[in-house]
Amino acid sequence: MWKAIYRSILACLVLISCLHSTGATAATTERAIFAGGCFWCMEQPFDTLPGVLSVMPGYTGGTKLNPTYQEVSAGGTGHAEAVEITFDPSKISYQKLLQVFWHNIDPTVTDRQFCDTGHQYRAAIFYLSEQQHKLAQDSKDQVNRTKRFKEAILTGIEPASTFYPAEEYHRHYYKKNPFRYRFYRANCGRDKRLKELWGTAAGH
Repeated sequence: MWKAIYRSILACLVLISCLHSTGATAATTERAIFAGGCFWCMEQPFDTLPGVLSVMPGYTGGTKLNPTYQEVSAGGTGHAEAVEITFDPSKISYQKLLQVFWHNIDPTVTDRQFCDTGHQYRAAIFYLSEQQHKLAQDSKDQVNRTKRFKEAILTGIEPASTFYPAEEYHRHYYKKNPFRYRFYRANCGRDKRLKELWGTAAGH
């Protein structure tokens, strides 16, 4: 009988340990959502950063349920092409992600990024908490204080809404189709414009 009781206690302790471990893992990850035009081009800059666990392209900020790429890219759904970043805040800060975000967009335009035009290609920070809201606004104020640009900073800061992951063929497009990806970036003038805007900080 005592052996059975011992085994039961041991099983309970293992279960409690697993639950605590799962809870700790969940508590040490956070999410960030950014839009900066074509989500293919916004995935790569974050994907290799230490502390970033995953980057998912998708759609957010609109009204249509379960939108498709064809619907979003055509306009009218209110959604923006965006990326959802899952990260470990003990290894990389939200402020660092914001810095990388700014250095990968043109903040002087609205409803377009580089060769892509329309509300679906707007640049925006979608905050998931009041702390993210504050940090996003602080980062935008900092960009303004640098007086780097003659134009106003038009990038939006919006509360996050449902994020819809993009279709499988869009995920890690830069890895799956490297030649097409590089051709698109060059043809769209993205890297050239980023260098004009940010100099050596472009993309970082």
